[in-house]
Amino acid sequence: MRPIASRISVMSGEGALSVFARAKELEGAGRSIIHLELGEPDFHPTGAVNDAAKRALDEGKDRYCPVAGVPALREEIVRYLRDTRGVNTSASNVVIAPGCKIGLFMAMMTLVNPGDEVLYPEPGFPAYRSITQGLGGVPVPFELAERNHLQPDPDEMAAKINPRTGVIITNSPGNPTGTVYTDAVQRRIAELAVKHDLFLLSDEIYARIIYDQSYISMMSYSGMEERTIIIDGFSKSFAMTGWRLGYNVAPASVVPALEMLVVNSYTCVNEFIQYAAVEALRDRDGHTPRMVAEFERRRDRFARELNSIPGFRCAPPQGAFYAWVNIADTGVAAEELCRIMLEEGGVAAIPGAAFGGAGKDFVRFSFASSIATLHEAVERIRRVSPAWERTAVTK
Repeated sequence: MRPIASRISVMSGEGALSVFARAKELEGAGRSIIHLELGEPDFHPTGAVNDAAKRALDEGKDRYCPVAGVPALREEIVRYLRDTRGVNTSASNVVIAPGCKIGLFMAMMTLVNPGDEVLYPEPGFPAYRSITQGLGGVPVPFELAERNHLQPDPDEMAAKINPRTGVIITNSPGNPTGTVYTDAVQRRIAELAVKHDLFLLSDEIYARIIYDQSYISMMSYSGMEERTIIIDGFSKSFAMTGWRLGYNVAPASVVPALEMLVVNSYTCVNEFIQYAAVEALRDRDGHTPRMVAEFERRRDRFARELNSIPGFRCAPPQGAFYAWVNIADTGVAAEELCRIMLEEGGVAAIPGAAFGGAGKDFVRFSFASSIATLHEAVERIRRVSPAWERTAVTK
């Protein structure tokens, strides 16, 4: 039998899903597991959103629809981006996708040729590296280091740009670190993109989940409108993970290529969910701000309690809903520590190396769970912490 395509062998999975699979095995064996590994809000869409989906079905909106998405949703996205992050675009620049990750994949398929180098943040979302390699590109990480407060270093990025560089990926607020890039950093990155004529993929899936500051999109900077593709969706800010709905906002020169990929893959996103998404974006009862306020309460308490665990060090994140915990002082490798927490303590979390080598001394916890659940998780971790306290003493 002939082998499968070689591109598959250079791609990788996601650590979160691997940990989740093991956690579910333990649950199946009767163990109590607290799931802090997946980035899934414990909220659900409002009744108005569900009602809009049902109404659309009742009205027969279950047909093929325009390749780029139904006009009502594309127009609502334009209004939403203008009102929530000051981005001015038009409906003709919006392409709807069945999930943010598919939007990312499509954008990278459009922009990355074999041999092209792609600058991406590390620690970062694993798909950046995996998709780049699957397309025959060369992933080039720029580090989000503690010495820089987990901010990108534009000087490091500039030093890594060469004639083979084609794309920069940014992710603010970021997964797994929760970093919100500063205006000064983003301005420098924009200048690099313009100077070297690079495309920029701005992953803004967490743009609404931000604490104590305002959000600035990379598309807002001078010269960036014609070279930036915004990638966003409904999973995080609207707690619609299983609805699988995302979108790209792209320059006019890129949209036809994205539409060509749609035609040759999923044809269109299902119609009735798009009408429900219009209702979600309008958010008439303030569901998203209330959810973010609750995440902020959880962030403050969870970070404080994590810092009471021996060997743990956690700065409260500026956005998203992840605690990025430095565990170097435990004296135990992050993979072993996560094994102890899961197998002995019943708490599922992800070792930081799942997000790239720069994360090897970290563990990521999702705080998209109730305060009571998060508190119980900390108590379970505290009970098993002597396992690494002893190790730290003997080293």
